[in-house]
Amino acid sequence: MQKSFKVENRLGYRILRWILAVALVSGVIVSAIQVALDARRVSENLDNQAKQTIAMVKDAATQAVFSIDASLADQVIDGLFARDDVHLAQILHTNKEPLSSSTRPMVESAFSPLINFIFGKERRFRTELTRNGDSSTVYGYFVVHYDTVPAAHMWLSRAMVTLTSVVATAVILGMVLYFVFYMLLTRPLLRIVRSVKQVNPELPDDRLVATPAGHENDELGLWVSATNTLLVAIGESQKRHREAEDRVNRLARYDQLTGLLSRDSFMERLQTDIDESKRNNRMLAVIVCGIDDFKSINDQCGFRAGDFTLQTIADRLVNTLNGSRFTVARLGGDQFVIVEKGLKDGFQAADTAEAILAGVNETMVVENLSVALTATLGIALYPSDAIQPDRLLQSAEQTMMLAKQKGRDHFQFYVASIDQEIRDRKHLEKDLLDALALNQLHLVYQPQVNLETKRVIGAEALLRWEHPVRGLVPPDYFIPVAESNGSIVEIGQWVLEQACLQAKRWADKGLPLRIAVNLSAVQLHQDRIVDDILDTLQRHDIPAGRLELEVTETSFMTNLSDAVAKLHTLNQAGISIAVDDFGTGYSSLTYLKKMPVQHLKIDKQFIRDLLVNEEDTRITNTIIDLGKSLNLTVVAEGVETAEQEYYLTQRGCKLAQGYFFSKPLRTADFETFVQGFHQQTVENNA
Repeated sequence: MQKSFKVENRLGYRILRWILAVALVSGVIVSAIQVALDARRVSENLDNQAKQTIAMVKDAATQAVFSIDASLADQVIDGLFARDDVHLAQILHTNKEPLSSSTRPMVESAFSPLINFIFGKERRFRTELTRNGDSSTVYGYFVVHYDTVPAAHMWLSRAMVTLTSVVATAVILGMVLYFVFYMLLTRPLLRIVRSVKQVNPELPDDRLVATPAGHENDELGLWVSATNTLLVAIGESQKRHREAEDRVNRLARYDQLTGLLSRDSFMERLQTDIDESKRNNRMLAVIVCGIDDFKSINDQCGFRAGDFTLQTIADRLVNTLNGSRFTVARLGGDQFVIVEKGLKDGFQAADTAEAILAGVNETMVVENLSVALTATLGIALYPSDAIQPDRLLQSAEQTMMLAKQKGRDHFQFYVASIDQEIRDRKHLEKDLLDALALNQLHLVYQPQVNLETKRVIGAEALLRWEHPVRGLVPPDYFIPVAESNGSIVEIGQWVLEQACLQAKRWADKGLPLRIAVNLSAVQLHQDRIVDDILDTLQRHDIPAGRLELEVTETSFMTNLSDAVAKLHTLNQAGISIAVDDFGTGYSSLTYLKKMPVQHLKIDKQFIRDLLVNEEDTRITNTIIDLGKSLNLTVVAEGVETAEQEYYLTQRGCKLAQGYFFSKPLRTADFETFVQGFHQQTVENNA
């Protein structure tokens, strides 16, 4: 449906603006000339009036100075001040001593800058006083200064009247001209526009434009007649070409064999997806899929079998990659292309590539023959590899061709370093899934020491992975992988089982220690996490007070209310809750108020530079004071020196752990350490 013209876009309105503008500019120019001439006239009048005044009082002033008659001089001066514009008047002796003098303040005006610029601040006049017939003898001087403001004010009043009258005349003239123009042209044009709006674009010759009354034989009538002729021609043309255009559009946008987008249509869609990814600050992957040894199918089974194979592959890609995040198209021959948008990282693209390979690898029946196909994929990422659609597609195609030279049934990224990183991550994920079954995981325990009693009161259970090839894999490397693929749920339950089992064994040996176990965000969001933890305690006959769960500040932020409810349930059962790495996340008192927390663990990055870095020391003191004010026990991680241990003790930190006391130990070594540590404490106290 056509929209109405905005008022400011109408022709009549635009002409009205031009008429008013021209009239106003012309009027301003004319009035400016008049004002300037008037100003010149006022300036000349000031000088003439001053000369006349001086001529009138000159004889009296001469007589006064000649006879040294101060009274007469005062009368002359007082007479001058009857005029409002006199600012200063003096009758001087030849030695410049005043016989009579008087002055009054200048008139203040808001227009002083303008008046001073045009007329000057004041007009000064000075004349010699001589007697008639003896002009060579000067008896004194007559001085008078005129203030220009009174005369200028009158000039300003006339200027304002002149400008106002010009503006009013321009407005009236413009409105009259606009009305004439509206009646003769604008109104009939608006009627034509309304008639044109009623024309159906699909059937332009169904309802023609009506000619305004009285304009059948003028230019408007000729225009309407030509428009109607054109509408009829357009309608006939549309009827002849509509079906042909539909067929052409279909052929141009879609691949006829598979029904997928054609290459040109795909490039348009890719540009749109790139623009969307740029706005959302997300990655985008272009995956080019080439069928391995597709030529052999055509050679052995014929081209019909090859076409059937391509159609089957297209259907599998669409079914595997359904959703608004994916776009599937055929580039030509045995090559397909997939766009995946909304990516956080390249690992998601790798998961999609694996799903594509799995879908292609499914056996299909072609000409009564069972055929197993494979594919090779090339992957390019936006914006790291390219930001233009053609360059991005070209990078993915080149990568696919290069990957085919190295083998079949695999994928490869455009940048070698990213490709290697993702492959290493995939291998690590695969190995991690088997690590638990192959007994490659084990726990070590780091003692937690009470700084007041110098006794070991608990231990933090820490997970270690001894890879048969990689060796000891750092937890900071494999724990995020486990959280990403979900295996942390099974691994976390295993850690809890082992920690509770060990706590039971130590209790049986007379070491009733509290065990601290890390609870990841993924575990905390599991529906059965509370039941699993309580069942584990019951199964190993461990009092709930012997277990402490450590959660990070960020682990409960995704669904705060759910996390708080679960932790409250666990805490009510007797389990202690500790906030791990405190100070590195949100560190909000609001969260601490809602959370059932008993312990705050100062992150080791603050303890590392304690007493060395002023800021870290200040943060540590703040956390300790916060713990005291909230009646929470503060635990310092990463204590490595005697100075740190002494300072923390003096500041009131209750618990600590770190290499100063002991590194994480295996079970037997931990027991030996506890016995020796307690023995040393007894000896020191003796």
